Amino acid sequence: MAPTDTQPPLTYQAYFERRWGGLRHARVRALAWLLDSPNLLDAADPGWHAQVMAQVPVTADVERWLFALDHDPSALNTAMGERVFTRLGLYAEKLMAFYFREQGRLVEHGMQIRANRNDTVGEFDFLLDCGPDALEHIEFATKFYLLRPADPHDLDALVGPNLADSLGAKMRKIMERQLMLGQHPAALALLDRPVVRAQALVKGWLFYAHDSVVPEARPGITPAHCRGFWCPIDAMDALIDIPDLGYLMLPKMQWLAPYRATNDAGVLTRAGLHAALSAQFETSGSPVLVAVVRQQPGYVVEVDRGFIVPAQWRDKALTLR
Repeated sequence: MAPTDTQPPLTYQAYFERRWGGLRHARVRALAWLLDSPNLLDAADPGWHAQVMAQVPVTADVERWLFALDHDPSALNTAMGERVFTRLGLYAEKLMAFYFREQGRLVEHGMQIRANRNDTVGEFDFLLDCGPDALEHIEFATKFYLLRPADPHDLDALVGPNLADSLGAKMRKIMERQLMLGQHPAALALLDRPVVRAQALVKGWLFYAHDSVVPEARPGITPAHCRGFWCPIDAMDALIDIPDLGYLMLPKMQWLAPYRATNDAGVLTRAGLHAALSAQFETSGSPVLVAVVRQQPGYVVEVDRGFIVPAQWRDKALTLR
């Protein structure tokens, strides 16, 4: 939910700042979030049929490694290359590939399987070493979904900002197609070891209408998942507006970890945010992810986040089937 004067929410951002506030490099912060944030899906839910990864705690050794990497990120920067990432999913995959490689477990990343020259069956996101005679297949996704006004227990009610997909549709594709890839004859013929385990690893944030009550429990969803709010632009008066808080329109490559920067460039007042969004929505119908930031001596840090959506977005979401 959106923050209020009288009841500030308990946020994942507060936890992240306590544990990882010492990290300064954006890529290392994003990797820390990918490793340490709650998995979006609850592996204990029987509906996933043991095909969802359980949360893997970040050990003290991994924590020390992350802080050492923040001190000298040259290895990570070399692994990421010089390309300018425009797809958040690919950016997150590259970060996870670096981690698995550094852990000595990565066998393949992005390995395509073809039945013939013109027929691509699918692609392994990650194949990990499970010993001399076995592989583990990890199907990885990083998703951002808004709960539209519909049945809160329906995974299809969680839709992407552009209403192009839903959590339900994504998980049907993963469970019914992508996790089956290791059993396809074309994959069996190519791999030197069998895939003995295939699981989904889904990270992300869920966003709830600013004027709604957040469901206490959702089937299949980790109770402690990362969450934020969504709000139509014409309801922005509900957003908090006090002197030490501001708003920042987040570029897509900064959607993963809570935002932190050593300057306040781009930070807007609520009125300034409304003006900037109004101008943007004249030419684009895409919701904008906004970080609510607090100005501290020498830096600004995210305390909440939410999507601001065009006025017509709610009506489109209501009619979505």
